[in-house]
Amino acid sequence: MCAFYFHGNRPGFKHSYTWRFLSWGCLALLSLAALVGCGSAISAPPPLSIQLNSPTVPTYLSSAGSLLLSQAGTPIQFNVAANQGGVLNLSVTGLPAGVAVSYPSTVQNSFTIAVTDPAQAPSGDYHLLVTASLAGQQATASQPVTIAIAASLQAAAGAPLGLAMSTAFQPADWDYPFFQNHANAPALLAGLQPQHIRLQAIDGAVPETAPGVWDFTKLDAIVQPVLGVGDHSPEFQIAVAPAFMYDANGNLLDQTFQQFGQYCQQLVEYYAGNGFTDAQGVLHQSPSPDRITWWGIFNEPNINHLTAQQYTRLYNTVVPMMQAAVPGLHFVAVELADFGSQPQDYLPAFVSGVTAPVDAVATHYYATCNQQSTDQELMNAIPQVFDAHLAYIRSELQTNPALAAVPIWVTENNVNADYSQNGVSACNGGPFTLDLRGSSAFFAGWRGYEFAQFVHAGAAALYHWDFDADAQFGEVNYDSAQPYLSYWVDQALSENFPPGARELAVGASETGALEILAAQRADGSIAILLANHAVAAAADNNGPGAPKSVLLDLSALGALSSIHQQTFDASTPAAGAPLLSICANGCNGPSIHALTLNGYGMQLWILQP
Repeated sequence: MCAFYFHGNRPGFKHSYTWRFLSWGCLALLSLAALVGCGSAISAPPPLSIQLNSPTVPTYLSSAGSLLLSQAGTPIQFNVAANQGGVLNLSVTGLPAGVAVSYPSTVQNSFTIAVTDPAQAPSGDYHLLVTASLAGQQATASQPVTIAIAASLQAAAGAPLGLAMSTAFQPADWDYPFFQNHANAPALLAGLQPQHIRLQAIDGAVPETAPGVWDFTKLDAIVQPVLGVGDHSPEFQIAVAPAFMYDANGNLLDQTFQQFGQYCQQLVEYYAGNGFTDAQGVLHQSPSPDRITWWGIFNEPNINHLTAQQYTRLYNTVVPMMQAAVPGLHFVAVELADFGSQPQDYLPAFVSGVTAPVDAVATHYYATCNQQSTDQELMNAIPQVFDAHLAYIRSELQTNPALAAVPIWVTENNVNADYSQNGVSACNGGPFTLDLRGSSAFFAGWRGYEFAQFVHAGAAALYHWDFDADAQFGEVNYDSAQPYLSYWVDQALSENFPPGARELAVGASETGALEILAAQRADGSIAILLANHAVAAAADNNGPGAPKSVLLDLSALGALSSIHQQTFDASTPAAGAPLLSICANGCNGPSIHALTLNGYGMQLWILQP
């Protein structure tokens, strides 16, 4: 026997292999046999072998010997070289269904294998195996491959976050008993840590019921409990004028806006001043010691019968009247219904014509107004509409030096603005059904994605529409005060990414279907958000989402005392996501952590140094 075999584990590889060596003596015998048999000096060709050269391996995977194939979908090429000339027959196996592998069926000496579309493949560890055959000989070469997303956290803290989370109420005939019916509602609201909770009184909660006749009963049923929680500083959006101030077509009768201004004056005297006395000599004054100092002027004027020029005149008239009644107020302007080209159509006239003080400019964002819109359309709305419009609003404000530094608030936000008109969809004309994406696992992936994008777009406030409602819009169920998944998602974002936390850079192989945000909080702890917004199928409407796996590298952070994890997805209990301990009292294990998000969802990692 002339051959020697050595069996072992190649450093950095997960599987064993066999090396075959031929001794010099054995080679000599083979050569002599060839000479004797053939009567010539021609030696036999060496055994067929091939070499598989992979691309550069990321440093944080090199110790495992595995090449990262990112689910971002970036193609990877492997160069293969053979030690013999001639026509090679090839096969490539080992990668899962969903990965496209292209290569020639027959080649000369060297060739390239292209691996594409890993986004469609299940994550995990695999072995790419290349087999080549020539003249009865066969050779193989393999490469361990890990299909996943790689994310590497950096240690240096950057710019502070500026996005505050909040929620909203719409006091009205159908809404005002909420706090009366649910004793636990104030605690649930406080759990969100909301800033400047938005109050939008309409319908029977508008307190001036006739000229000079006031009744704050229904309005205060919501306002007074709200004043007692959060930052004790809600924004009162004066959404509409009292009904008697409109004509039959919904236009304000007094186009000088003095009548509406007087109504606004008395509202601020009630909630921010010393009260006012009506025509019957009755004193009206808020019973709360907390004062409302933030005021929004009109709701969605662009779809409520006010041109941009009319709204600018209204704002310039009403705000000075309110300031004269109670000094020291803050004002939120525009509160635009955003769709199509509305910012471009409406903002320029206001920005160039406003003379009254502006403390924030607000807009509203819903991903769609159609229950039939696909999941992908709703996800696409974030970069294609939300981010683009925020960038435009910021650029437009900078054309007026007085507004250049004014913050932008998103004071209404949800996945779908569609609503029922006597059982008919307001948007598509078909039967109306609740869009459950507002409280399903879809929402967790969508809101997490949106939150991180809004941070980077420079929005200063993000308000959920609204707190107590149905499964399409609410954070808690109006009838039972039971939190939806949307409540737990918003609570987690508010608690873990407060304004002032400093963002940490994340190097990631994925930029498409997974959003990653990391921040260091004032106490030194670190929060990491991973939002999976990958859509499984193009036609999905509240589908399951596509699973994604992540290799999270925390080595740059040094020693950690504890790591905890929370997951918000289709499996999250109604009582909220449990906080799971990955390690406690000193984390001495590996610094690379493997995690999987099983479809739409959001996962938080909480790290203590």
